[in-house]
Amino acid sequence: MRGGEKVLEALCQLYPDATIFTLLHKKGSVSHLIERMEIKTSFIQKFPFAASKYRYYLPFFPTAMELFNLEEFNIIISSSHCVAKGAIIPQNSLHICYCHTPMRYAWNMYYEYFNKQRVGLISRITIPFFINYLRIWDIVSSNRVDYFIANSKNVSQRIKKFYNRSSVVIHPPIDTDFFQPGTHKKDFFLIVSALAPYKKISLAIETFNQLKVPLKVVGIGSEFRRLKKMAKSNIEFLGWVSNEELLELYQQCRAFIFPGEEDFGICPLEAQACGKPVVAFARGGILETLIDGKTGVFFHKPTVDALIQAIDKVEKISFNKESIRQNALRFSKEKFKQKICEYIKECSEKHNKGS
Repeated sequence: MRGGEKVLEALCQLYPDATIFTLLHKKGSVSHLIERMEIKTSFIQKFPFAASKYRYYLPFFPTAMELFNLEEFNIIISSSHCVAKGAIIPQNSLHICYCHTPMRYAWNMYYEYFNKQRVGLISRITIPFFINYLRIWDIVSSNRVDYFIANSKNVSQRIKKFYNRSSVVIHPPIDTDFFQPGTHKKDFFLIVSALAPYKKISLAIETFNQLKVPLKVVGIGSEFRRLKKMAKSNIEFLGWVSNEELLELYQQCRAFIFPGEEDFGICPLEAQACGKPVVAFARGGILETLIDGKTGVFFHKPTVDALIQAIDKVEKISFNKESIRQNALRFSKEKFKQKICEYIKECSEKHNKGS
């Protein structure tokens, strides 16, 4: 249940009778609210080891999305960070895309995913030819969207740059009713993240190896083994945890560490909802959600020394727990649902008038 799934969950609450079309679905992997929906999957669902090796089927994603038959639907809402926006839409239907980002690995983070430290020689030779096709398809398919919603100003600028399309910004929802401050504090820092290359968790590992203070890392991903191998004994990898366990970790940590550049960044706001300060790299969506010196501390260079200085600074500031939480309340689930409903209604009225 990462950011995209939490947006989907809120949409399911708004439209409980809707049908979900998805490339594949691993039963039990998402919340009950999503699981109870009518879910239709693509042919990729039947591929061998699709649940765990789906990344290897990336060349099939565009075709799989285009084969969904959406003829019976008047309004299609796509939640897209890859190919969902590329669905073939009936001529008179309305398509609104909630865009988490244009494809990271095709555009702004291509070298993060496909550098020689991460892929072999054969892949480095073949991938550029396929990515070239994928970029062309990505631009062409962006024209199938009537209206774009961006999850941040950061992503809105990227949509304009890569697709030459305008978008409105509606930030993702935070469950501020569930994530609330606690009363106990323990002696550890916290990371909650998918362990993917662009998340820069390795920077935090190197830093805490040097600091020798406790760090707990929640999450799994392709970098899990590499990161665990490089970490010293003061760093604990917890994998994925339950919501209740996650809440407790947020409430008890000294501060939340956010070392990478994100499109938006839900986890730092969940930490703030629990009254905890955030140490974050000053780039990407976090610039829209963190107030330097009031709800956390920025560091401006992706280096161990810069992160150490920011951690030292956050330890010296006497933060107001309630002020930190008030900042997170600006991004509550109820505010998200209100904004998204109003915008979809507005788009629908324009569409029906033929504007």
